[in-house]
Amino acid sequence: MNGRFLLDTNIIIALFAQESSVQKCLERAEEVFVPSVVLGELYFGAHKSTRVEENVARVDEFAASSAVLVCDTETARQYGVIKSRLREIGRPIPENDLWIAAIAQQYDLILVTRDAHFSVVERLSIETW
Repeated sequence: MNGRFLLDTNIIIALFAQESSVQKCLERAEEVFVPSVVLGELYFGAHKSTRVEENVARVDEFAASSAVLVCDTETARQYGVIKSRLREIGRPIPENDLWIAAIAQQYDLILVTRDAHFSVVERLSIETW
């Protein structure tokens, strides 16, 4: 384990739920990053919840204390390669997840997720917590 991780939305939700297994893994990590795309998914979830203000505040606090990686030209290049390859093999994944995978590859990070469909992305290191 190289200790450099990129967190997917479902892992952050597990962290919000105080899952001890996720908390223990985070304690062992050297570096942890969050894609801006994941923050967007979290904000969307907060806005469709019944406790909007509370949940938005929770995401705000999490974002402020996290190392957030944004999409840039290199991310777009990675995205194009990944989406093209998945189209060729007939195995598409959700758009946001393409961007998340592109950021993971761009920065050579291990993607931490509970979504099995990421396994079809070539050269993507994945861990399930």
